[in-house]
Amino acid sequence: MHVVIMGCGRVGSTLAHNLESRGHSVAVIDQDTDAFRRLGPDFAGTTVTGPGFDGDVLRQAGIERADAFAAVSSGDNSNIISARLARETFGVCRVAARIYDPRRAQVYERLGIPTVATVRWTADRMLRHLLPEGNVEIFRDPTSTVSIIEVPVHKDWIGRPVRVLEQAAGARVAYLIRFGIGTLPTANSVVQEGDQVFMLVTDDLVAAVTAAVAAAPEGGQ
Repeated sequence: MHVVIMGCGRVGSTLAHNLESRGHSVAVIDQDTDAFRRLGPDFAGTTVTGPGFDGDVLRQAGIERADAFAAVSSGDNSNIISARLARETFGVCRVAARIYDPRRAQVYERLGIPTVATVRWTADRMLRHLLPEGNVEIFRDPTSTVSIIEVPVHKDWIGRPVRVLEQAAGARVAYLIRFGIGTLPTANSVVQEGDQVFMLVTDDLVAAVTAAVAAAPEGGQ
């Protein structure tokens, strides 16, 4: 793949190195030439100085042959303009933008441009590390909408199919840890003694899902 990155801050430079280490070609755009120092002497990709929302600058970075574009500068407006330009003008299929304002992020998600709402995601993650109450959250997506939580399961669910547990909870089982090994269950998988159960939820479902699986199934064992 050829990937164009707008913004050579900590996120952009780290992303560039990660992509390059996986064998992809990378071009990085930034208005500040000094920013490219973050890439270090081993970076083999292309650097282009200029605004990432300028068509000529994007062409210098190889946008016309790009498979993906990431807008990760420090400015919301610059990120979204360049992301839309990459998507709508140059036809890049995989486009993502970092957005600090979560309200804007929601708008651009509706336009089909995936966003990382930095402030909201970071704040939510910090809260879950600092507050002792609540479920054990394993993962939260960058838009801070979907999470994976570990749920305590009533002993009477042992021997019941995963599909029945999902129906009672109104949520999907993401995976199980069984004998210390992660397992992707099917609908017909059976909950076994000692299983750790992890479910996909949104914030509004957490309380109901937790209560459903912590209670004995209807009809008892």
